[in-house]
Amino acid sequence: MNPTIAAQLLLVPFLSCGVDVGQEVEANRVVEIELESIETYENPFVEIELDAVFTGPDGEERRIPAFWGGGNRWSFRYSSSVLGVHAWRTECTDKENTKLHGATGLVEVVPYRGLNPLHLHGPIRVADDHRHFEHSDGTPFLWLGDTWWKGLCKRFPWAGFQELTADRRTKGFNVVQIVCGPYPDEDMMEASWENEGGKPYETRDFSVVNPEYFNGSDRRLQHLVGAGIVPAIVGGWGRPQRGGMSTISQVGVEGYKRHWRHLVARYGAFPVVWIVGGEAKDSQGPWSQVANYLRAVDPYHRPLTYHAPGHPRRTIEDNAAFDFDMPAIGHDGLATASRTLDVIRSCLSYEPARPVLCGEACYEGHMQTNLQYIQRHLFWSFLLSGAAGHTYGAAGIWHSSVEGDSGITPVYDVTTWKEGMNYPGSTQLGLGKRLLEKHGWSRFEPHPEWTEKDCFAAGIPGEICIVYKPRRRIYDWNGPRVTGLDPRVEWHAYYFDPVTGRIFDQGTIEPSADAHDGSAKPVEFKSDVPSPQDWVLVLEAKE
Repeated sequence: MNPTIAAQLLLVPFLSCGVDVGQEVEANRVVEIELESIETYENPFVEIELDAVFTGPDGEERRIPAFWGGGNRWSFRYSSSVLGVHAWRTECTDKENTKLHGATGLVEVVPYRGLNPLHLHGPIRVADDHRHFEHSDGTPFLWLGDTWWKGLCKRFPWAGFQELTADRRTKGFNVVQIVCGPYPDEDMMEASWENEGGKPYETRDFSVVNPEYFNGSDRRLQHLVGAGIVPAIVGGWGRPQRGGMSTISQVGVEGYKRHWRHLVARYGAFPVVWIVGGEAKDSQGPWSQVANYLRAVDPYHRPLTYHAPGHPRRTIEDNAAFDFDMPAIGHDGLATASRTLDVIRSCLSYEPARPVLCGEACYEGHMQTNLQYIQRHLFWSFLLSGAAGHTYGAAGIWHSSVEGDSGITPVYDVTTWKEGMNYPGSTQLGLGKRLLEKHGWSRFEPHPEWTEKDCFAAGIPGEICIVYKPRRRIYDWNGPRVTGLDPRVEWHAYYFDPVTGRIFDQGTIEPSADAHDGSAKPVEFKSDVPSPQDWVLVLEAKE
């Protein structure tokens, strides 16, 4: 790969060097080091393995898998938040290949000078409370994902990929769930799997790789990172594709392990999330075995989950390798919302504790259903019930639909990706995310006892209370009753319109007790809503 072109097109500097030349890279950005083999192998992808063992200035070692780039080229990619000089040495299974085995070099990590939150604050991880995500420097990260399952195929043009990325970044999305492997609802090795470089593999068992496919995927995934968006990379779909067999049965466990080692080698140095399989479950094959392998081969320990078509703690029984739970159980409007909420609440009761978020539900416009109100209901009911974030999806986008080719058979929607991009739900969820970020959401806990049964409440006692009132009947201006407010606090109340973000001030609740009176009874608040729709009520303690 030409390093100059990479820096210009991908927004992430890739540096190529000889074995003894030091390189400089900013903290949390990626350096690529290329080696040239003296041996020519018939199928290097399976004949040898190459690792680079990095030792940081703090003494920590990381074993970084390398990937074959075509010809005699091998590369490894590295990133770190630790400033200083990092030394590396290579280990190859072919120890006679002196250009690949025993090579050494240095990389100096210097301070990052930009504004991209994924470099400024570092990649995301599970926070110490095991209830939400944060950057590696401790900055809270509120997951708002979008679903681009087939976003690496050539049907979705590069210019469109850039346009959709810019749109989602502007609206506040910070995660994109995207498949780099077998797609949903397609036979294996179909032509529709291709990107500009062809298919990812030339054989069904993933034993013959096509580097040009992954070079094309590099450009797209790195573009997301450059926009401050985390790629949540799905290694392939789980449930049976057309033909009746699950992908893990068709590829084989060893093929899937090769595939995941390759993905880790190419993308593990970036601030990614791993989704081991889409709609995966035990009956389709040994997904837990693949997940355990992925956990072992990933030197960065990026957050790992699976996209569960049921209860995440039960659908794959051996789920100890996973860092967070991701239920994904359907598209049937409020019925799916209710079922998913039950699963989220159940996950929060399990030990060990893990963050949980909905990974798929009720795509906006899916078969002309699940319009904007459903999207708001999902977002607010889940977030105020303890979810660590939410993933949205829209017809046209998840299947990379273009005019004349919807990307799925039978056709679910003729909606194109550009039409789906402009569905209003995506804007409205971004408004909700900004409101929560303004009010210290990472310290929130669910408090259903603060309000009525058909409403949702969360917050921090004595500081902030946020209540979501779902849409009720027409001509119904009844607002939610809020109880349990600290009587020693001066509260400011307002309604937030989840459709437009407008604020409707409801005045102040004066303290009814002395600041030191711990025996005073809590106070209540109730006010009619500005109009008969769903509303978010905010009660914040005044300074």
